[in-house]
Amino acid sequence: MTDQVRHGLEGVLVAESELSKLDGDAGELWYRGYPIAELADRATFEGTLYLLWNGSLPTQSELDSFVDKLSSHRRIDAAVTGTLERLAQRDEDPMAALRTGVSMLSAGDPERGLVPTDSETIRRTGRRLTAKLPTVLAAYDRFRRGEKPVEPSEELSHAENFLYMLTGTEPDDVAAETFDTALTLHADHGLNASTFTAMTVASTHADLYSAVTAGVGALSGPLHGGANQDVMETLLEVDNSDDGPVEWTRSALDDGRRIPGWGHRVYSVKDPRAEILEERSDALARSTGESKWCEYTREIEAHLTDERGLVEKGIAPNVDFYSGSVYYQLGIPVDLYTPIFAMSRVGGWVAHVDEYLTDNRLIRPRSRYVGLESRSLVPIDER
Repeated sequence: MTDQVRHGLEGVLVAESELSKLDGDAGELWYRGYPIAELADRATFEGTLYLLWNGSLPTQSELDSFVDKLSSHRRIDAAVTGTLERLAQRDEDPMAALRTGVSMLSAGDPERGLVPTDSETIRRTGRRLTAKLPTVLAAYDRFRRGEKPVEPSEELSHAENFLYMLTGTEPDDVAAETFDTALTLHADHGLNASTFTAMTVASTHADLYSAVTAGVGALSGPLHGGANQDVMETLLEVDNSDDGPVEWTRSALDDGRRIPGWGHRVYSVKDPRAEILEERSDALARSTGESKWCEYTREIEAHLTDERGLVEKGIAPNVDFYSGSVYYQLGIPVDLYTPIFAMSRVGGWVAHVDEYLTDNRLIRPRSRYVGLESRSLVPIDER
């Protein structure tokens, strides 16, 4: 056992996984051996979930059965809805509201309290969680806008249903396909902070609701899940400025500001998910007739690449640089971007928990003591 301390567990191997493979130097990502671009183009989010949870892509009949089971669990208890309404009245942060809602979902689970040590139990609970997270999030947003929640539809896809519950209107094909792609791209990404947190909690044999609630908590931190919101707020600032995107970026950098959506702990080149979302952003722009968000991001990227040379320094656009403007074009409120991340990533959390618990060992790293030694206690009246 090495005594070398690796802050942030940088480069430390703690598990083996068959789920997702990342090549940060080549800018490539695979789920169970399939390139992410192929899955984004030819599979649905539900098909991708099936792949992550079962190890293979489904046949049509397997996918139909999986979708039916998933969609049948979309409704949430009145107790959860009531709590979300009260949180909305208090203007709670959406990520905190989601965390509370996820924790409450266990009360309505017929299998609550079961120790998730077998795959079938984990996947059944995972289906319920994955199906209900969009309902929790959409209901909260409707309440805070003074509107009643829209009941989920079992006839729509996972992506379509969320946009429907959010707006009350079924999305068009371009919007639905784009959001489905975004969910697929965010479903898993190795042992990131939230996935490792969920695995750590599950390794104690806590229930899956505890593990997922912990994952949501980890994702809420701005160093992990909040960059897409920061990107969109930056683009809105550009839009409200008298300067063009390049001039604005120059001034921001000269003032010591950091441009969000750039740099990644794994990728030293452009994130492959960003490449795909850039294409989807173009498709949305053509569909809506509003192209300025695509133009802003492209001009900023070109400036940071060509004039500032960031890519040559290993700092390149990550997935958040394009997901922010994609979500904005879909009409999604900016402060829902990180909760949507959780709505997708719950599939990866479930998959990693399932995989790790097949050969579970309580996750228990150690630290090196560097404090004072050989101290003697002095009675309090003599201090």
